[in-house]
Amino acid sequence: MASQQLLSAPHFSLITKFSPFHPSLLSPPQKLTLFHSTTCPPLQSSSTSRITNLQAVADACSETESNVPTETTALTLRNICQGFVPEHILHRMEEIGFVFPTDIQREALPTLFTGRDCILHAQTGSGKTLTYLLLILSLINPQRSSVQAVVVVPTRELGMQVTKVARMLAAKSTDVEVKGCTVMALLDGGMLRRHKSWLKAEPPAIVVATVASLCHMLEKHILRLDSVKVLVVDEVDFLFYSSKQVGSVRKLLTSFSSCDKRQTVFASASIPQHKHFVHDCIQQKWTKRDVVHIHVSAIKPMPLCLLHKFVVCGKKNKHQILLALLESDAPESAIIFVGEQSEKSKKAGNDPSTTLLIEFLKTSYDGSLEILLLEEDMNFNSRAASLTEIRQGGGFLLVSTDIAARGIDLPETTHIFNFDLPQTATDYLHRAGRAGRKPFSDRKCIVTNLITSEERFVLQRFENELMFSCEELML
Repeated sequence: MASQQLLSAPHFSLITKFSPFHPSLLSPPQKLTLFHSTTCPPLQSSSTSRITNLQAVADACSETESNVPTETTALTLRNICQGFVPEHILHRMEEIGFVFPTDIQREALPTLFTGRDCILHAQTGSGKTLTYLLLILSLINPQRSSVQAVVVVPTRELGMQVTKVARMLAAKSTDVEVKGCTVMALLDGGMLRRHKSWLKAEPPAIVVATVASLCHMLEKHILRLDSVKVLVVDEVDFLFYSSKQVGSVRKLLTSFSSCDKRQTVFASASIPQHKHFVHDCIQQKWTKRDVVHIHVSAIKPMPLCLLHKFVVCGKKNKHQILLALLESDAPESAIIFVGEQSEKSKKAGNDPSTTLLIEFLKTSYDGSLEILLLEEDMNFNSRAASLTEIRQGGGFLLVSTDIAARGIDLPETTHIFNFDLPQTATDYLHRAGRAGRKPFSDRKCIVTNLITSEERFVLQRFENELMFSCEELML
């Protein structure tokens, strides 16, 4: 019954496939679609005409579609955001390179601008981060000294990435006398005393936080959510299905704040049993009753630029097979995913698979790629150092546990190697989605799985669930 109350998201059929965006959020571009020279008019600037403006965009797009295509036209992000997002931020957005909308931005932003709660459900690299940041920046008042938006993330690494994009967009403009929005990263490992002083001296307009750090601040009454207009939970399925964090997330949504006093946005590339999840959102009062589930690429959850392969090998020769693949594929940059060490293995005093693999590569791999490690057990400084080295340029071989699978954007990655198969199809989707994120490129990226013969049926289950096919390699 509750699900029947949901309204379907507006669907704009004027689809621009070309995506000249910043590397941090995008999937590879495709060709522009041709349409009649009629273009969508810019939205009115009055804050009192928000609904009228959205209808104008929809009507103009419908009119464009009905005419015979004779000239290349494109609905831009400016067309969608004008009248909602301040001009200096639109200008900054275009300077960075955000010009044309992705499918999720085209479908979700008009709904978000009406104030509706939304669940953004789209492929990895589809632009969900920019979508909710534009909503936040449309509502923030830089003159107010209070926290007005909170973005909750599952990992420190994703938080650093979101913070970087938010600060680029919200930076003070040199052309106009407009105060920039301050963005605070409240992430695991931060100095509580420093954050406490900052919040008292000049409360930031936007806070990007991990669940643990945010709840700690709320419990200590250092931070309040009374003035928060927008609450975003990124990678929402991971947070809700993680036994370590789900209790804190529920408390954040219901005890520390009320859905009636905020606009709530959930985002993820994967939401298992999403109809049931939407029902829970309403019943548990995580969102308002009129929440909209916007599902883009529902038929093909896996990015189309990926080729999937597998090699059947024994456990004892996995290292040598991986080395042969690195030599034959010659990746520009690659992520090698390794499974988490079991508690039984830890108690036995065994070295984790990541350590063994790093040591093997350092002695056996003679290529030019820099070998780096990223795993949850590393301290925060070591994890940050690994990502900093990657982003300074040059090719890399990143040996990682699933901590790198959620939201981290490394657009130079051309190959994914699943040294150990993930536990679920959802984990496979997020691992694979780390490749194929480089803009202006139509290059096919490769996901290769090293499996035993007994694991073939597991991989087949992933193929069926995610609707992709995997080719066997014979070495």
